[in-house]
Amino acid sequence: MNAKIFLLLNLALGFYNVGTIWAHEVDIFRSWELVGAERFHDVQRVHWHKIPYWVLTPVGLGVCGAAALIWYHPAGSPRWGIWGVFLCQALSLLLMAIFWGPWQARLAKDPLGSESAYLKRILKTHWVRTLLINASAGFLLAWVIVLAG
Repeated sequence: MNAKIFLLLNLALGFYNVGTIWAHEVDIFRSWELVGAERFHDVQRVHWHKIPYWVLTPVGLGVCGAAALIWYHPAGSPRWGIWGVFLCQALSLLLMAIFWGPWQARLAKDPLGSESAYLKRILKTHWVRTLLINASAGFLLAWVIVLAG
């Protein structure tokens, strides 16, 4: 595959991931606050059955793409683009493993549901991940613009 096409595919995927992260940030997680404790885990369970297809697979591909771009990128690619994308993706994944993933797991077992301290933590801090995913897509867009210029 041509390196420029590979970069453009990463750009498209990056903006797809921007859309999904904003859906979580402004709608999904905040809607969970409105669900009573008796139905909360049903809503969360339905969400988790869908998420592997429309979120986790694209996020995984985005992380793999960011890593692959370190070695396979168009000639003349700016170092800040290569490393900016990779660092945003890696930091997002690391913080997910340290904070949001474990909090989600604990939230799934918390009988308080929408009143859980874990949901409150997610709502207070998830903007950091949203920022990182947006920054990654921003680096990709700036990179493509620089190469097109």
